[in-house]
Amino acid sequence: MPENPVGLAVASSLAPEQVGEVAALAENLGFGELWIPEDYWYLGSIACLVRALSATETIPVGVGVMSALVRHPAVAAMEIAAAERMFPGRVRPGIGLGVPEIVSKMGIKPRSSLGAVRESVAILRTLLSGKAYTEPAGQFEADNIQLTHPPHSVPPIHLGVLGEKMLQLSGEIAEGTVVSAMASPAYLRWLRARIAEGEARRTTKPTRQHRVPAFAMYCVDSDTAAARAVVRPLVSLYLSFLSRSPLVTVNPFGPEVQELCDRGGAELIGKEMPDAWLDELTVAGDPATCAERIGALLDAGADSVVLMPVRTDDLETTLRRTADEVLPLVRSGA
Repeated sequence: MPENPVGLAVASSLAPEQVGEVAALAENLGFGELWIPEDYWYLGSIACLVRALSATETIPVGVGVMSALVRHPAVAAMEIAAAERMFPGRVRPGIGLGVPEIVSKMGIKPRSSLGAVRESVAILRTLLSGKAYTEPAGQFEADNIQLTHPPHSVPPIHLGVLGEKMLQLSGEIAEGTVVSAMASPAYLRWLRARIAEGEARRTTKPTRQHRVPAFAMYCVDSDTAAARAVVRPLVSLYLSFLSRSPLVTVNPFGPEVQELCDRGGAELIGKEMPDAWLDELTVAGDPATCAERIGALLDAGADSVVLMPVRTDDLETTLRRTADEVLPLVRSGA
């Protein structure tokens, strides 16, 4: 097990001016990595990425994830290169498509989802390698573009994807996969198998082992029942949106979720969902329970578990309690 297999995801609701303070606290408390979201229209991920890096010394900071469609990949490459040159070895760019309902409000729709992600990564990797990109246009126009200041090494590109074909693509072309919140051990085992199928398609040997940081809704409390009550409404909402996603369907209780969703949506799911589902889909409970759930995700295939505190009104207390009471149990394997 890595020395620091537990990371922290910055909440989208956090004010931008607070990002540096939270990043510094996370590093000082022993979290292994930090991830910055790009949920439109909350935080600008690149600005907050650089702020988090500048407030810390060694902790890796990722973007989880920026849309391949909203920024032209040549512009994204320029921004990633600048951050990587300023903070070598600490940048982890995450690329995805973005939530369709949100991206469509900007009039953006991919011709092909798989094609857009594949092409975006190809442009990013070429430009970050210091080469000119001259391939024929697909989703993006990129006519003989080259960075003036490429990074000294290409940072590990992660994809933020969910489904079978996208996960296979991630195994084929990326160095990591950012896993959505609500990933259960069953989903992580399924995900690892799909990534392995993609890795088998690679024409060149990867320079890094494919890394899987798994995001998890998080609440720690002396009373496990109270912690579950905090995450229950959010899990109910997510399940109603994602009832047909592999994130849900690969679980033994997937059909039950679909049945509840069809009968009454998030409200009915929240009323009838057993605690066992919450235990599989979140990290919520007393410190020992939280450490156990983190361990289960690591055993199922996550390289790290990135905590997303649901209770954000007193974030510092949550982080300090996690560092004092949860992280030692995880590191010891208890």
